[in-house]
Amino acid sequence: MTGNNKRQNAYLRLVSGNGTAFHGDSRHTLFSSKEVVIGRDPSCQVVLDPMMYRMVSRRHAVVRPISGIVESESSWVICDLNSANGTYLNGQRLQSCQELVAGDRISLGADGPEFLFEYEVNHQATVLNPPVGSALPGANYQSPNLPDSVSFTQLFPIISTGKDLTRKAYLIPGILTVVFVVLMFATVGRPQANQVIVATYIAFAAYYFIYQLCGKAKPWWVLFGSVVATSLILLSPVLDLFIYVFRNLLPGSLPSNQESISFTEMLIRMFFGAGLMEELLKALPVIIAYAIGKNLPTPWREKIGVWEPLDGILLGTASAVGFTLLETLGQYVPQITQTVAQQAGVNSGQLVGLQLLIPRILGSVAGHMAYSGYLGYFIGLAVLKPSKSWQILLVGYLTSSGLHALWNATGSLLNGLLLVIVGVLSYAFLMAAILKARALSPTRSQNFATRFLGPK
Repeated sequence: MTGNNKRQNAYLRLVSGNGTAFHGDSRHTLFSSKEVVIGRDPSCQVVLDPMMYRMVSRRHAVVRPISGIVESESSWVICDLNSANGTYLNGQRLQSCQELVAGDRISLGADGPEFLFEYEVNHQATVLNPPVGSALPGANYQSPNLPDSVSFTQLFPIISTGKDLTRKAYLIPGILTVVFVVLMFATVGRPQANQVIVATYIAFAAYYFIYQLCGKAKPWWVLFGSVVATSLILLSPVLDLFIYVFRNLLPGSLPSNQESISFTEMLIRMFFGAGLMEELLKALPVIIAYAIGKNLPTPWREKIGVWEPLDGILLGTASAVGFTLLETLGQYVPQITQTVAQQAGVNSGQLVGLQLLIPRILGSVAGHMAYSGYLGYFIGLAVLKPSKSWQILLVGYLTSSGLHALWNATGSLLNGLLLVIVGVLSYAFLMAAILKARALSPTRSQNFATRFLGPK
């Protein structure tokens, strides 16, 4: 349908940000019969570069038309689609849908790309409803007509993207990898030093993966402090006290002939001697961080302490890194290396030790880090909901200890398939806790978490 009456055409115009799907005139026409979804998903009408705009959800916000009384007049409302970082209208976060007026500024996230909503009066014949089968404006964004000129920053991209390299998860993993590779070359011929380097690199790479999934900024020295604190606890008389309580007073010790006991008895003994004992031990740095932060002024108490489930997960998994490194490098690898060396020679012992080290460290993501991170979630949840704190802590402690015991007991059977099932189950528990923690986080609008699936 066409006509010659005046009609106000509405547009969304990109006014800040780089890497969008638009080139040249970065405007997107709004039709009175079509809603426009903005996000990173290719199915959106306004598509933003997922590499440049990680703060934007896959389906972040929608602009919907509202028909007016006069046919030539329409208005539009902006609605947030339950995005992780929120939609802001003129600097204020949307709590519900709100009607747009000319000049309104729409921001996807507090510091994300910004669009200007504007009208343009059209005196010529205007298509009120696009013909069936015709492409919507912006639908050809995948094949833009780029100018032939080449800018200086296109020739030297590091000049314009240097800030993003440090802010996003691009530069740090590469730098650490280069450093550790150089260290490995420098320690050729010294197997013990080489094992320490390999174990440290794998452990911290696994932790960095968890950190990116959590998406909450926590000072590196606080997280490293949790690693060191757990290591010191394992080297102190506190460990002897834990062993005495859980393995002497409680039924957590194992007989010399483990083949003589049933799986049920093994599970019970592992529950006390490994699950309850080790999970409480690894939780101590998290509890200490909470106690210290509680007595500090803002902003130090938020940086150091535990005030939400994400804090507990980050500190709990960091504690597990310290536990895994010390347990693997100080106990399991030396024992197996020495045993094999006595039977087949020093070189064979070192090779077997390295073969044991790699799967043990990699397995910590679905092992110690999963249990400790899961318990850390409950510690943070107890802080958020103090009236139910003891009930919350009890559920978390028993669940994480049960998963730990199930892994150890299954490992004693040397059944690979069952170990895979238990490992996947433990990893799933941790991922579920991270997703729930992100949803509950009071600082959700500042979350930078890596998102693989879904609109959030």
